[in-house]
Amino acid sequence: MRKLRTKWLRYSVSLLTIAAVAVAIIILRQFDLSTPRAPLGDGVEVIMDWAIITLSPALETIKLGLTQVFVAVDAFFLWFPWPVWLVFIGVLGWRVASRGVGLSMAVGLLIIQFTGLWTEAMSTIALVSTAMLLTVIIAIPIGIIASRSDPFERILRPILDAMQTIPSLVYLIPAIMLLGVGKVPAIAATMIFGVPPTIRLTNLGLRQVPAEVKEAAQAFGASSWQLLTVVEIPMALRTIMAGINQSTMMSVSMVVITAFIGAGGLGYSVLFALDRVRIGPGFEAGLAILVIAIILDRLTQALGKIGQPKVKQFK
Repeated sequence: MRKLRTKWLRYSVSLLTIAAVAVAIIILRQFDLSTPRAPLGDGVEVIMDWAIITLSPALETIKLGLTQVFVAVDAFFLWFPWPVWLVFIGVLGWRVASRGVGLSMAVGLLIIQFTGLWTEAMSTIALVSTAMLLTVIIAIPIGIIASRSDPFERILRPILDAMQTIPSLVYLIPAIMLLGVGKVPAIAATMIFGVPPTIRLTNLGLRQVPAEVKEAAQAFGASSWQLLTVVEIPMALRTIMAGINQSTMMSVSMVVITAFIGAGGLGYSVLFALDRVRIGPGFEAGLAILVIAIILDRLTQALGKIGQPKVKQFK
């Protein structure tokens, strides 16, 4: 009996709630509910204008430095003939992963060469490599600080959530306003888009190091720097490399998007094919991007396993 009364009470409350909502809708529709526009966009434009004027010398220095780094990396990749890269990547994949991985990498690079997209592919790899170099330099120290400070980690978490939630095209707006168009804003947007996973997993990996291990190292007289570099980072390396792997894949996903602001490379080939509705060249450029993504994914995954103990299976 009591269960029946409880059930009817719930139904009654639900019906009353629905009726109240319906009445509220009917009443509110009789009024003008428009609100004044909040000038959020105007405020952002004012801040960006101030930043462009005030930070112009620093931005030019950053732009020049990033340009020099990209040009050096791009020239390095193009300086070696394609057969050298073919053999090197194949052997590297074989040594750090397996023979099948190395062979598939070599075949993928061979496909890129025979489709005539080698130069564009090297430019794309140079852009992703430069962005990932900046990502590692920025993200790992931030992750280390977050692992040491709970208040900093609590402040950082919603920022990283927002960075991973915002659509990737939005990153192009501040990059264009502050750095113009070309390779440099493309590198900056790619780096900012790919930073969060490395920060998160660096923080997570260092926090997962057992307290007993750290206490033992400190008992043997290890300094804070030695504790970090000799104990914590090696034990968290697999998790950190997983973050770098995710950041790398997110950076590759920006290849086509950054082509809108002059990044060039394979992204421009995709956009050109899309604009001309040329399915064949678009497929070739997309396949080349896929090959690059697979190579970078397999290499970063394999590098994360180096130095890890292998578990033997007994029959």
